[in-house]
Amino acid sequence: MILIQLLLMQADPSPMKTTWYCPLDLSTVVEEEEDGVIYTVVVKQQHVSPNSSMSTVSRSQCVKAGTEEKLVLHLLHSFAMGDSSFVSIFLSTYRSFTSNERVLDILTDRLENPPGENERSQTRQSFNKAVCTVFSTWLSEYPEDFESLGEPSRLLRLGPLLPQDSSSAADLRARLLRTAEELSEKALLPDTNKDQSSFTSAPPDPSKFEPTNILGFSASLIAEQLTKIETELFVRLVPYHCLGSLWSQRDKKGREGVCWSVRATVRQFNKLANAVLASCLWPTKLRCQQRARLLEKWISVAEECRARKNFSSLYAVVSALQSNPIHRLRRTWQETDREALRRYEELSEIFSEKDNYSHSRELLKEEGTSKFANLDNRLNNKHSNRSNAQGTVPYLGIFLTDLTMLDTAVKDRLDNGYINFDKRRREFEVLAQIRLLQSSCKNCVFTADESFLQWYYSVPTLTEEQSYRLSNEIEAPCDPSPRGLAPTVIITQCPGLSNSRTSLAADNDSLFYFHSPVNNFFSKLTKHMRSPSVSCLDVDTSPSTNESTPTTLTPSSPTKSHRRSASCGNNPPSNIQGSGPDMRIIRIRMALQDGNLYRSILVTSNDKTPTVISSALEKHSQDPKQASRYELIQLLPEGKELVIPATGNVFYAMTSSSVDFLLRKKDGNTQLGLQPISTETSATFPRIKAKGRRLVRTLF
Repeated sequence: MILIQLLLMQADPSPMKTTWYCPLDLSTVVEEEEDGVIYTVVVKQQHVSPNSSMSTVSRSQCVKAGTEEKLVLHLLHSFAMGDSSFVSIFLSTYRSFTSNERVLDILTDRLENPPGENERSQTRQSFNKAVCTVFSTWLSEYPEDFESLGEPSRLLRLGPLLPQDSSSAADLRARLLRTAEELSEKALLPDTNKDQSSFTSAPPDPSKFEPTNILGFSASLIAEQLTKIETELFVRLVPYHCLGSLWSQRDKKGREGVCWSVRATVRQFNKLANAVLASCLWPTKLRCQQRARLLEKWISVAEECRARKNFSSLYAVVSALQSNPIHRLRRTWQETDREALRRYEELSEIFSEKDNYSHSRELLKEEGTSKFANLDNRLNNKHSNRSNAQGTVPYLGIFLTDLTMLDTAVKDRLDNGYINFDKRRREFEVLAQIRLLQSSCKNCVFTADESFLQWYYSVPTLTEEQSYRLSNEIEAPCDPSPRGLAPTVIITQCPGLSNSRTSLAADNDSLFYFHSPVNNFFSKLTKHMRSPSVSCLDVDTSPSTNESTPTTLTPSSPTKSHRRSASCGNNPPSNIQGSGPDMRIIRIRMALQDGNLYRSILVTSNDKTPTVISSALEKHSQDPKQASRYELIQLLPEGKELVIPATGNVFYAMTSSSVDFLLRKKDGNTQLGLQPISTETSATFPRIKAKGRRLVRTLF
């Protein structure tokens, strides 16, 4: 170690990659702070040859954290320092901690005061090249950042400052000038902007809705049309809209248009689930055998969606079939073909919540960029006549879960106030997976079938109450079976996470040089979950119904009975005592002037009430020093409340029947913060699960 330190002192001190010769076998990771930036530095040693005692020592570094200004300016220095991924990560995630106007202003100020000839070992030529690369990448991949500026003054100021000595710079100036001209024309025209969140579908026409007409379309045609709709939506998805820090703001007043591309995907998911419900429940006079044909049709559609790697539509159909209004139709399920039921259970297993959707994740990993689905021989023969490769449309809720958990578990800033850029690297890992899947869908070609689309867009929207009423008209309620406890996420016996929780929160973990940092992080966070689900992260606050409907019904006929899928189970979670503190993610709501918002908080068995209240206030952008003015209320089923003692241990004081809490000022107002959230922006995804209608808890 002493020899290495001496060699480091004698080596070239520039931040670029440097090589030393050393007889030792040593590799170290250290942190260095320089001018408002903290770097993670990796020194690696490799032998020159197997028979030689000499070895090469290489030094590389990347940004761990920094001030807003220094992170922006690092865009221009990252290439020379060997941090080649910095530009992509920054442009994908910067909206979590700054704005496009602020980034543009900092870069423009820098161009007005360019570096000296030898500053940071960059020549003026390499600096100019970096400028062109950054702005060309930004303008090509995120043109909306420039189009949303509102007025062209920033672009007009920037244009003359760009390099003058290359064709790429001239092309860049021309593109910026065109964008500035478009902004100028846009400012002179009346506001004709369409809400981009409304592009997904035409308004339904209930008068033209014939539920049983779905039987007239082949399952392959239906799946093809659904895949067409889903693929078009997925290609238009803006990956950074999925960031937890942005998606969690969607219910704020004045931010109705944010994350429009995710909202469009949510609406399509719910529309398809509603179409399954309406077609199966609307014709209440059908005999059980006739209604069973409808179930078999949708099971076949789900199978065809699986063959097309359309996991979003597949999950929407399966979730609708698992919903209480359909799930409880015991006599109808008894008349359903046994082979269809077997296939239905196999499809349901894809989205089993075991180990944080591990089966679904594995399929995405295996088939994400492959040409065709990895099906068994029977299905491969059935679909062997397909000539075009299929893109992969994932269930977006999995990525939203990861990004929301990541946003909750890791602090945005270090204790010294620096922006935690390591968190952005982890987020980028998830966004990169989305973009990779999008690339597989961009060349897919589909032909629209107007007959099916006319039927699909004529399906009326059923409320939960309407669906349940129709279900009861078809089959009267039976004797109720006991409801299970609400599904929750409980993290237990996780010393790896609990021991690193401080380092995660304070951002002292600098070892991010493994192949999949996000997957490693979430493997620690989720492998000890009981009933892991997106359902713990957001909730539909619409009033619960009091109908006593069993959440699981088993057909009595031994010849046509079938086991419900694992994802329908309601096993209450249990705690496992381990060496580290137990943990649980709860959701805290607070009434603010700009709307009711939920925030997810990680609570350990060591956290007292004031600590949790302070964290919740900070999450809601309120002053955590005002914690003494609030009380923490657990929202229980049937409208009951549990007041957590002011100095109590929240983990042990709370009950396991709910993960929803309310932060309320100590003014005696028992209604504060209890207004329901709009079902449009917190729509269910999936909205209906067999775990119970009043327990619908999802990211949407």
